[in-house]
Amino acid sequence: MFRIAFHAPEIPPNTGSAIRLAANTGAELHLVEPLGFALDERHVRRAGLDYHELAELRVHRTIDDLWAAVAPARVYAFTTGADRDYSDVAYEPGDVLLFGSESTGLPTDVAHAPQVSARIRLPMVPGSRSLNLANAAAVAVYEAWRQHAFAGAATAARPPARRG
Repeated sequence: MFRIAFHAPEIPPNTGSAIRLAANTGAELHLVEPLGFALDERHVRRAGLDYHELAELRVHRTIDDLWAAVAPARVYAFTTGADRDYSDVAYEPGDVLLFGSESTGLPTDVAHAPQVSARIRLPMVPGSRSLNLANAAAVAVYEAWRQHAFAGAATAARPPARRG
């Protein structure tokens, strides 16, 4: 339904957690090289548990390869420098939620690329630098999915109503 994209992720457990997030939400996960690890690293597999087979994962050599793969989708670049909150966006299926690396965030040229529909942020208290990459992606994808009534989610069995 939605697409999560990490530009040059560096920390294996974050990507492993994102693989698990993608599998559990039906999102695609796109990784733009360079990666700070090999996808078969123990830490990636451990964080992703057995969800690797359930997630749709694509690796792109360059940001231009990502743009070509997701066009004409809307791309929301998450950056602490944005002045629009993630919750102010009306997300549509196929939208791309783009995040930068753990240490530097999105490069300016990527955040301001013509393919980016808007730059948005997750609110934080003053003095905070950033959220964990996997956590930020989870907040964003669940907000986008919530706006669509969690379409495609498993429905929980409801207990019978209590009587009297």
